[in-house]
Amino acid sequence: MSEASRMTGVFFEPSKTFQDIAARPVFWVPLILIVAVSLVYLYLYTQHVGWERMIRHQLETSSLAQQIPADQREQNIQTRARLAPIFGYAGVLIGIPITYLIWAAILLGIVKGIMSAPVSFKQAYAAVVYGSLPGVVFAILAMVVMFVKNPDDFNLQNPLVFNPGAFLDQATSSKFLYSVASSLDLFTLWTLILIGLGLKAAGGRKFSTGSAMTAVFLPWVLWTVCKAALAGMF
Repeated sequence: MSEASRMTGVFFEPSKTFQDIAARPVFWVPLILIVAVSLVYLYLYTQHVGWERMIRHQLETSSLAQQIPADQREQNIQTRARLAPIFGYAGVLIGIPITYLIWAAILLGIVKGIMSAPVSFKQAYAAVVYGSLPGVVFAILAMVVMFVKNPDDFNLQNPLVFNPGAFLDQATSSKFLYSVASSLDLFTLWTLILIGLGLKAAGGRKFSTGSAMTAVFLPWVLWTVCKAALAGMF
């Protein structure tokens, strides 16, 4: 399959497409596409909405931040607003590939180290990259919403109404509950399922779909709970 056929096939014929990806685990084209779309998304957010709005909202809804004197809090906002774009672009250019590397390593440790499936690191990494393509759709939809909504109402952390967290009031809801509800996102679940199908294709006939999905969803559940616990504490 060509790269174009692969990237469309992930959405319409995932099982067949991941068989081809497992046989030839080349991932540079979708990785570059994901990074490029993410950079455009951050650039438009910086220009149209601005980081100060998000940072100010975060501090206004933080009980710890309210204990800081107003002048120091304002200085904190301005400093973070200047640094946020730099860290944002660096996070996309460096963070996305590294995050995928870590994710693929964890999955490989589970499927190969624990479940004894014959999966290579390159196959695991390709499954993670191609499985993350729904993020491109997410970013495009978020960019549309960004220009439709009032900039003051756009939430970078939860821009689309595809998870229960979008229906909760971030200011008054439990931080633990809000974090868990926001993590139960349609695009996140879609991505996890696709990665599971990618691992299943790489693992061969003896590696079941259930085992592949368990390998993907188990670390995600642990990560979601730990992240929500930290949000509740701080």
